[in-house]
Amino acid sequence: MSDELLSVLTPYLAERLEADGEVVVDQLDRIAVGWSHETWLFDASWMAKGEPRSQGFCLRRDPGNALLRQMSDLGEQFKVLRCLEATDVPAPEVYFYEEDPAVLGAPALLMEKVAGVCPSPWGKAGREFYAAAAARGVLPLSFTESLAAIHNADWRAVGLDFLGVPELGDAFARREIAKWRLLIEQSGHPGHPILADLIGWLEANAPSTDRLTLVHGAFRTGNVLIADDRVSAVLDWELQVIGDPMYDVAYMLTELNREGTDLLSNVVPRDVFFDRYESATGITIDEDRCRYYQLLYAMRSAAFWMSAAGLFADGANRDLRLARTEWSVSVALERAAKELGY
Repeated sequence: MSDELLSVLTPYLAERLEADGEVVVDQLDRIAVGWSHETWLFDASWMAKGEPRSQGFCLRRDPGNALLRQMSDLGEQFKVLRCLEATDVPAPEVYFYEEDPAVLGAPALLMEKVAGVCPSPWGKAGREFYAAAAARGVLPLSFTESLAAIHNADWRAVGLDFLGVPELGDAFARREIAKWRLLIEQSGHPGHPILADLIGWLEANAPSTDRLTLVHGAFRTGNVLIADDRVSAVLDWELQVIGDPMYDVAYMLTELNREGTDLLSNVVPRDVFFDRYESATGITIDEDRCRYYQLLYAMRSAAFWMSAAGLFADGANRDLRLARTEWSVSVALERAAKELGY
């Protein structure tokens, strides 16, 4: 596949970069992480106006069979990242977006390859990495400040209102419920009694919010790059919305994002997170709303895994990781059942 990609990538870069001749691509490597899009990293070198140039790139391509189906759009991600360039949010700089699949083999965006590592928080090595970083004290603050930067961003001023702006009150929660109900319907999954109870509870208890911010939707270790104990870039801009900032805070507080540790998202002591986040944003953390959103995340997780299992069962996506996600549906719903008092 890399040879096929190179055959279209090198002439594309030569044109876009206004190169004097050929662009040389080195270290082209597909990163086997994520569930939605192909991700390729590479370095490029070329001549422009008689001067040597070089740049690291990240290419994301949409195979058309992603877990989130039509809800994950590279064109939207490109627009979001371009808007974020005018904020304090640490995010990759984006360069080009190609909607036509004939150009690069699939809809694609090209962005900056940011220096840093992204250890998986689910494995032993990753947990040890974050525990050591937490002990040094710098990353917990940087991690929290990165979330604060997202919630402090002036989303209207930079043009992010194209994401859709819910009314104040419970409109945001209800919009999320409707979104994930649609994905469940598209998955073709027969459903589950606990899921039916969960959705009914969510609809009956939708919380109200009087403040809207940019919300990342999946802010955790594993979705950020880290360099020198600091967040060098926030990644995975595909679930972002304008909504209740407690939606992100709830994701930080949930036990789903840590294993065998009291550190939030495996890296931040709870008291440090509360103090630094509230100080940086002026937002008081509402743990009741967070508990609600944690149950909404259970619905979302079930929707993810139902969609994934459906894609594999239909033959639309042959990624073997999707084959085991039917089991993950029960795991998400069992956790929700305990929270609902089963």
